[in-house]
Amino acid sequence: MGSMARTKEKSKAIKLRHKGKSINEIAERLKISKSTISSWCRNIELTSEHIKRLVDRQKSGSYKGRIKATEKKRRIRIREEKILKYQGIKEVGKINRRDLFIAGISAYWSEGYTHPRSDQVGFTNSDPKMILLILRWFKEICNISDDRFSLSIRINKIHKNRIKEIESYWSKLTHIPLSQFNKTILIRSNSKKIYPNHKNYYGTLRIIVRQGTKLRRKINGWIEGLTRAK
Repeated sequence: MGSMARTKEKSKAIKLRHKGKSINEIAERLKISKSTISSWCRNIELTSEHIKRLVDRQKSGSYKGRIKATEKKRRIRIREEKILKYQGIKEVGKINRRDLFIAGISAYWSEGYTHPRSDQVGFTNSDPKMILLILRWFKEICNISDDRFSLSIRINKIHKNRIKEIESYWSKLTHIPLSQFNKTILIRSNSKKIYPNHKNYYGTLRIIVRQGTKLRRKINGWIEGLTRAK
């Protein structure tokens, strides 16, 4: 099944689950394994009406008990996820300059251009939050002005009819004009990532810093310093 078809099937499964359909019903209708349907719908909480419908279909008191137990576990898991997420946000707190400095080095080391035979400063990622973090790092720590950024977008070819929409999305997110964007690159390989909504896909963004040779050499030193830090 192709990525586009997979995306549509996942969207259908989620809609059916919201309507109170059972995992078995959805699997049978879409001709997809129950394990896959279950993973797609794991965060969907059933209402009391949905539970009643499922129980009525089974006509079993034990089934009703299992459904309620499953929903109770789901609610506990979702509540725990929210609590831990909040705690994590609180523990990070405000970011000072030193925090941003280290976070940016780590991010660049992971996703930036580090090939030893190149002095180019570049960073590629699909996560908009990561893009905003690295841009903040470039501007506040590396003192790079907006006019030195050159951006390129890579998207799967199946989204070629959304090029203008995707370009506008990244331009608005980064506050960098489209005049600083290179021609969008269409990738011919099949995307393996599944999106419930086809329009949630915006490809990857590559950021290049013009005239960045000196900065790249300094970044190399920062990364080396991070590896030696005690």
